[in-house]
Amino acid sequence: MNRNQVLRITQLTLGVVAAFTLTGQADARSRADRVVVVRPAQLPELAQVPGQAMALHATGDGRTLLYIEQNHGARLAIFDVTDPANVKQEKAAQLESSGSFDFVSSLGDRAELVRFRNGQGEAVLDLHKAKVPTLKTVQGLNSEGSMERLGDDGFILASQPNAQTEPSDPNYQVVEISNSLQPRPVADVQQVREKITNHETGTTFLLTADGLYLIRRPAVEEEYEMHEYQMSHPG
Repeated sequence: MNRNQVLRITQLTLGVVAAFTLTGQADARSRADRVVVVRPAQLPELAQVPGQAMALHATGDGRTLLYIEQNHGARLAIFDVTDPANVKQEKAAQLESSGSFDFVSSLGDRAELVRFRNGQGEAVLDLHKAKVPTLKTVQGLNSEGSMERLGDDGFILASQPNAQTEPSDPNYQVVEISNSLQPRPVADVQQVREKITNHETGTTFLLTADGLYLIRRPAVEEEYEMHEYQMSHPG
């Protein structure tokens, strides 16, 4: 074996060892980086302030904003969290709020339903200007109980009338949200014994002490009818 052959074998061996070393290091990094905890001190200043509630909001331009309610509802800290490795602090919005609140549900793409704590009612967080949100009080809602969405058309609020004494059939409030900034209660249904939903037509059936109620969603019915027609008339 001549000198050139020996050098070639040595180079190949070193290359293989280096490749295995780099692969091992990459595997170790991969294993170590599968979960990364970022602490408040590593984030922008406003992220180090205690908050009471938060919500994510996807904007129309591909970004994701995180809203954190602070100072007992008086301030909303806003962060751009589109890239989790580079969280950016946006401006903090001052709110005219009656106190601390929790985020209940999104109302379409530009609003969030919030519930003030201690039974102080509800409001809509208007996100049409995502970095300058405003609160608008909503009258007539009873969101102290659980909530169930009716797609983009509305939602049902369920409350337990005698929760302090003994379990009883819940009361339901049906709310329509064609205008997301002004949720509109359309019916109060008392003592609901059972509820089932046909997701194909979007129909919810409520069995009560007074009989059967239907909650219809005409837009979903129309889509279902169109789908059924297309399936039965291929081509």
